Amino acid sequence: MEWNIGNIYDAVVEVCTEDDPALIHSGPGGSKGLVISWPEFDRRTNRLARFLQEAGLQPDSKVAHYMRNCPAYVESLVASFKGRFVHVNINYRYLDDELHYIMENSDSEAVVFASEFRPQVEALKDRLPLVKAWIEVPPYFSDEPWSSAPFATNFNEAIAQGDSGKLDIERLGSDLMFIYTGGTTGMPKAVMWENETFWEALGSGSSLLAEGVAPPVTIAEHTARVTAAPMRGRLLAACPLMHGTALLGAISTLSQGGCVVTMPEMSLDTEAMWRTVERYGVNSMAIVGDAFAKPMLRELDNNPDEYDISSVMGMLSSGVMWSPEVKQGLLKHNQNMVLADLFGASEGVGFGSSITTSEESSQVAKFQIGEECKVFTEDFREVVPGSGEPGFTARSGGIPLGYYKDEKKTASTFPVINGVRYSVPGDWCTVDTDGTLTLLGRGSVCINSGGEKIYPEEIEEALKAHESVDDALVVGIPDERWGQAVTGVVVLATDSQLDEEALRNHVKKHLAAYKAPKRVLSAGVALRAPNGKADYKGVTDFAVKALG
Repeated sequence: MEWNIGNIYDAVVEVCTEDDPALIHSGPGGSKGLVISWPEFDRRTNRLARFLQEAGLQPDSKVAHYMRNCPAYVESLVASFKGRFVHVNINYRYLDDELHYIMENSDSEAVVFASEFRPQVEALKDRLPLVKAWIEVPPYFSDEPWSSAPFATNFNEAIAQGDSGKLDIERLGSDLMFIYTGGTTGMPKAVMWENETFWEALGSGSSLLAEGVAPPVTIAEHTARVTAAPMRGRLLAACPLMHGTALLGAISTLSQGGCVVTMPEMSLDTEAMWRTVERYGVNSMAIVGDAFAKPMLRELDNNPDEYDISSVMGMLSSGVMWSPEVKQGLLKHNQNMVLADLFGASEGVGFGSSITTSEESSQVAKFQIGEECKVFTEDFREVVPGSGEPGFTARSGGIPLGYYKDEKKTASTFPVINGVRYSVPGDWCTVDTDGTLTLLGRGSVCINSGGEKIYPEEIEEALKAHESVDDALVVGIPDERWGQAVTGVVVLATDSQLDEEALRNHVKKHLAAYKAPKRVLSAGVALRAPNGKADYKGVTDFAVKALG
């Protein structure tokens, strides 16, 4: 068999029992919730895959996932792998034309949606003639009578009826999955990942391997290692599954016979989160930088004896910076944790990593470069370590095919340099003499002020290090004198007042004076999407209006 995620799951379930959970959905507030064993998970996903086949979907048909974190998301994802359908992630904050764009652009033929989004689906369904199946997910933990919309199938019925045996299907390593990424400019784009390449990017099961052990050659060998592993991981997807960090973490965890834990809360609830960790013995967590870690730490600091988090062995973050001070604060509550800050994107993973433990700390924005990563200048010269010259990061090896239906953007993001094809998401950095990377930020949000190129992320980190600031974004605002004026927009900590001059002086203590914001505003708009990604466009619009 080829390296296909569906094939891997088919093999892994054979070494799991009814005592091995595949999915846990905690109850409200971290109370007792729903547990789905591996064998039952296998039966449910096989039935759902067959339901989609009977609805008319063929290999390569697209399945849109329109829901928050819940078991149905993971079950629909795995059914897509098993049926050779293509996963399409949808940002559940989208409305009307944004939703229509994703479903139409992806050529979705099935849509699995949460009942809370029925009004949005009803408003757009007639504009999507390609959709053959609408599947509605009932509310979890509700005693109210419920029935699916007239045009939709009840998700619970789709997974409860029919043949639950393995599908008689030959899957390919070239089968696709999509990860739609909003980026910082333009309309969202679907990154096309082949299963085999995706498995390689995830490390080919490397988290099960001792140092120096080669990846498995066959699925049988991988399954043998799953069987021999001393424990099965339990990953709490704290950030949305429609975001790559949690999605990749969930796929990897299941490939090792582990369990994905989700929560019903619609926004970050750190009390419920830590109670879920304690109740279900969570040993890894997927978060998105300080947007999650700061409130998590605050809850622990305010209630130091309330939670037992000793089961947690690691936290995984990607997508935004994670402050060293916050990492150290978390480690004070559990010194055995490994905090992994990964540098990657929907267009490629493994660009670099920053590992923090109680014995080994790391500096902000500094990453150990990945094995297949290089840094190039705009004219494709490789940056000399220690030169201080900025360049863009590029990764070869296990990378996506490109963007769906966008050859022009594919050519620019996945260029061939010196005969090698690379993924270039747009992140800029410098390379130190020891080979470590210092991130500067995305080129698309680079600020040109007074003839200087200024990258916002290092200024954001300096602002966030101030005790009065919970979160910050930095943007460039049109300015007659400077071209663009560096402008900070901050979320203030509880009971803090905005002191622009104090924050400007704080930045100057850490960075060159020309990088200090000309103005600092208190946020009158959300800085980030639910997945933790920065909304630079929205913050820029807010700052322009606020400053007249």
